[in-house]
Amino acid sequence: MSMAADIEDVEEEPEARRLRRELFTDEMLDELMASSDERGVALTGAGGFLPEMIKAVLERGMAAELTDHLGYEKGDRVGHGSGNSRNGTTSKTVGTEVGDITLDQPRDRNSSFGSALVPKGARRLGGLEDMIISLYAGGMTVRDIQHHLAATLGTDLSHETVSNVTEAVAEEVLAWQNRPLEAFYPVIYLDALVVKIRDGAHVANRAAHLAVGVDMDGVKHVLGIWVQAAEGAKFWASVCAELANRGVKDGGCQRFCVSA
Repeated sequence: MSMAADIEDVEEEPEARRLRRELFTDEMLDELMASSDERGVALTGAGGFLPEMIKAVLERGMAAELTDHLGYEKGDRVGHGSGNSRNGTTSKTVGTEVGDITLDQPRDRNSSFGSALVPKGARRLGGLEDMIISLYAGGMTVRDIQHHLAATLGTDLSHETVSNVTEAVAEEVLAWQNRPLEAFYPVIYLDALVVKIRDGAHVANRAAHLAVGVDMDGVKHVLGIWVQAAEGAKFWASVCAELANRGVKDGGCQRFCVSA
């Protein structure tokens, strides 16, 4: 391989990976893994090394954010009489993909500081909500998700917390299903796909009815998805009526319905 190709490969390396290589060499990581094994320290979960690393990084980051917010370094006399100052920390536990982390979140006396790294009220960081949604979509119950996160990540979430996440998603799905539609689509395609859905301890076939509208620019839009036990003309008629009620005009949805 030519030198030019080598240079190009280096240039394409993500900046975050390059920074990691500069600060943490492969030899240092090998030493870390060996030391963790010797001391019986897990990488993730309660008491794990990665949660401690993230804790240190987040706390340093929040301290830097507070310095920027106040406009002076800790201990600097410039802050005297500024009208605001540091006011200790508040302990806060957040769930992450590598385990629960207890943070010492810095405060200011005016309570005007808000961290971008760990926003006020945030209880989950780093895609944990996406993981819960993915597990829920895969057919796991709320209790199953609780046990799975505790066993794999060491993250102990309450039944209420997991339920709040899944219910929020359900509300968004419902709002999407009932959103207003454009008045005119030149073509609306209707079709049904047979999918397997978990119902309690059983898996059964269901017909997922899809309506796809093509707008005047040729862009396709999913207008709705309805899951029923089987496909039927009577149900399709109700779908067309619903689309018309949600705003599709010009003679009614039926005029444009085409079976895909």
